[in-house]
Amino acid sequence: MSGGGDPAEIFRQEAAELLEQLEQALLDLGSRPDDRSLVDTAFRALHTIKGSGAMFGFDAVAAFVHDFETAFDRVRGGLAPCTPALVTAALQARDHIRALIEAPEQALPARGTELLAALRLAVDGADAAASSPQPAAAMEWQIRFHLGPEALVNGTNPLLMLDELRALGPVTVAALVDAVPTLDDMDPETCHLGWQVRLRSSCSRAAIEEVFIFVSDDAKIDISLVGDAPEPAAPPAPAPSAAVPVAAAPVQPVAERARGEGDIARVGGSLRVQAERLDALMDRVGELVIAHARLSQLATGGEAGLTAVAEEIGRLVAELRDTTMSIRMLPIGSLFSRFRRLLHDLSRDLGKPVELVTSGEETELDKTMIERLADPLVHLIRNAVDHGLEAPAVRLAAGKPEGGSIRLSARHAGAEVLVTVSDDGRGLDAERIRASAIEKGLIAADARLADHEIHQLLFQPGFSTAKEISAISGRGVGMDVVKRTVEQLRGSIEIATRPGRGTDVTLRLPLTLAIIEGLLVRVGDGCYAIPLSAVEECVELPPQEDGRSAGYSLLQIRGALVPFLRLRELMRCTTPPDPHQKVVIIAAGDQRLGLVVDQILGSHQTVIKSLSRLHADVKTFSGATILGDGSVALILDVAHLLEIGEEEGRRTRMRQAA
Repeated sequence: MSGGGDPAEIFRQEAAELLEQLEQALLDLGSRPDDRSLVDTAFRALHTIKGSGAMFGFDAVAAFVHDFETAFDRVRGGLAPCTPALVTAALQARDHIRALIEAPEQALPARGTELLAALRLAVDGADAAASSPQPAAAMEWQIRFHLGPEALVNGTNPLLMLDELRALGPVTVAALVDAVPTLDDMDPETCHLGWQVRLRSSCSRAAIEEVFIFVSDDAKIDISLVGDAPEPAAPPAPAPSAAVPVAAAPVQPVAERARGEGDIARVGGSLRVQAERLDALMDRVGELVIAHARLSQLATGGEAGLTAVAEEIGRLVAELRDTTMSIRMLPIGSLFSRFRRLLHDLSRDLGKPVELVTSGEETELDKTMIERLADPLVHLIRNAVDHGLEAPAVRLAAGKPEGGSIRLSARHAGAEVLVTVSDDGRGLDAERIRASAIEKGLIAADARLADHEIHQLLFQPGFSTAKEISAISGRGVGMDVVKRTVEQLRGSIEIATRPGRGTDVTLRLPLTLAIIEGLLVRVGDGCYAIPLSAVEECVELPPQEDGRSAGYSLLQIRGALVPFLRLRELMRCTTPPDPHQKVVIIAAGDQRLGLVVDQILGSHQTVIKSLSRLHADVKTFSGATILGDGSVALILDVAHLLEIGEEEGRRTRMRQAA
């Protein structure tokens, strides 16, 4: 989040939230077209965007949204049904509003005209002229209103309200000055004026009340008909909805920040802060953790007073670290909600009815993780719908429901978060994947691979089993990007499939990218850190294995064979090994691997530092950390080590088979 006190940037931020509300309401209307509270929520979001757009100089946005609102008003008034065609047209119009706000030079006016025509057609239908009711006779309304004393301070512009009343019909406006004090007693930030408006229109009272929707709590408003004419019938009142105040809320922070409060604005009981400031705060906390580690080392064996101070600072640092990390945590539901629109469009383009089911939306993850997970999840969902879900006729023939299901779920597992994309489609065809891999030269024709190894071939660059290239998939681009992105996040990917029943793709991710608990180990003269979340246990290397020749070996742990690697070989250590070496068992999913080290030093609060560009190709390490004595320890990349172990095992099996 950025922009500080720039009013245009403030409007863009608020509009993005309102457009998200609008999209969610429209998507919900696709399944609940008779839910009037959703119609009301969508209408209020449009109304707020229109008013704020006009206030901050986005005239093209205000004009387009006004026409959008006018077309949608027939649905709100109960005069037209909310059809799938209307939802589709409204979603496309919503995209045009976003383009007008974010990239107005690319938003073609002709496109806006086309979208509004599609909206009107969806609302009115082809025979609208024959079926539409005759307009009601124009009535004369009298509106008297005094705004609350804080209205001007809060950014309310009475002239915009008068313009909205003019849009309903011819008006006559007179100022009410009876409450204006003398010059000596006048507060320039207080609204002392009132207005009396005569409006001639066939609109209902509800349409007039809509003009004052955001100021009605503090204002004195009187609306009445002139003479004895009967009041026009108001459209059916929308059902109460807890979502209604959400759409209206952004008006207040827009006005507050426009007064120059900087880049922190109060929204109800919360604060909105620039993301860059949170990142800087996390960096400072990381430096503080390192400084405390050095202080603790210096205090060891020193004066009792110094040790006590070091312990107290350690407690405060831990609390500050946890608080700072919690500030950066966001519910993953904010990410899941984005994919409803994606599935809506995919379902339409592929002709496959698809239902999105989500669970664990309250699971929290670091904001940086959420931002970087968006693209991988898009690829996984697109592949699940295109490749995983069968066509409706095929599903019916197999005894399945016509519509497919995509499930997005998240849950905590220790210090990790598991995000799973599941479908109820055909499942993975291991033989087809194998044949495609042989055809592309990725594996030898006589290679013997387990199913989970075959599934990992899907993440090879350029791999695809699609027979035809389409706009959705088939170019072999995407799954390798998914794996690379997840590994950059220090995560891993697991695939579980059930032939004829579906596939689960699970992303295992750390809670945060900034600070982790690490297990420090020594190999030769070097010190290394292993993410503690990947460590299962530590055992001593048996003497018979200790004296065995170097290479890939197996270790029996409680009846299970676990392969292990000697890190001394990987790090090319030349010093003699310690007499009693240890084995650290790491795991990810169903993969386990032992790492032989000289000594286990203990756990360490690891502040992760990125490696330089010169070391970008060194895949064995995912970063570095600074220890209490100022020395550097490299952080081992667990996913890459598991790959090395898998490859060593494959070579061993091939040698044994030969």
